[in-house]
Amino acid sequence: MSVRAFFNSVREGFIGIIRHPLVTVASITTILLMLIVMSAFFLFATNARNMMRKLGQKPPIEVYMVLNCEEQQLENISVALSNDSRILAWEMHSPEQNYNEFKANLGDRSSLLDEIDYNQVLPYTFSIQLKDPADAEAVITGIQINEGISKVVQESHVMEFLTKATNVVNIATVASFTVLFLISLFIISNMVRISVYSRASEIEIMKFVGATNGYIRMPYITEGAIVGLLSALIAWVITILSYKAIYEKMMDSIDPGSFYALLNTRSLMWTLLIMVVLFGVFIGGIGSGISVRKYIKV
Repeated sequence: MSVRAFFNSVREGFIGIIRHPLVTVASITTILLMLIVMSAFFLFATNARNMMRKLGQKPPIEVYMVLNCEEQQLENISVALSNDSRILAWEMHSPEQNYNEFKANLGDRSSLLDEIDYNQVLPYTFSIQLKDPADAEAVITGIQINEGISKVVQESHVMEFLTKATNVVNIATVASFTVLFLISLFIISNMVRISVYSRASEIEIMKFVGATNGYIRMPYITEGAIVGLLSALIAWVITILSYKAIYEKMMDSIDPGSFYALLNTRSLMWTLLIMVVLFGVFIGGIGSGISVRKYIKV
């Protein structure tokens, strides 16, 4: 297609949008709703995956030694942890370090622990970070064969919840997207049909003088793509403004460095823009392309 034909198709696409404003509004609204739902699921799933990543960096495994364990037992576990390629990092905490941490957590009530002999009540502990939290069970099994271990605690309940929540969100996204996509195709199909009927005489003349099928179809595909683009931009603005308001309200009481902190708006807005624009233009263009083949017998 020549450059002149392309710009003519774009011009005809804008004319088609203006020619049938009610149908255009219905098409934009339908695609807009679909993109807003998809964007909301995307933001939730992205934040859930980010929380899982940060929780994966938190020590999900705590190893508690028996009281007054031997130096050789500590050395054996240290060597085993250092040689395990599934472990990202680990730290050993002495009874004194654990005691000081407990006192710090108690704050003003730390004096309650002043008379305690921490060597008699607190063990050595190991805090372990994994490269992949999915390896937790295998790592625990390998650790427990060492002597001197009292118990191994796995902090995985939050990650299990987030994993399940992410899977549910992904399934709901696909289901919602499919339903709204079909509705969008129906609305766009009616938009194309009305446009074709209103230009029936013009199309007959174009066919008579030798216009190709692609040349006749292109304005309708362009019209659908423009509708999809407008819907995407509106959906992006609405979603970003809503997310920004939610972020500011929720983060008032949450430390930005917390595992449960949301991703800031700036880190998400451009990725979301690219996603909704691509989906919007694709849905509008493909929907029109499919429909125009049905209603234009060329």
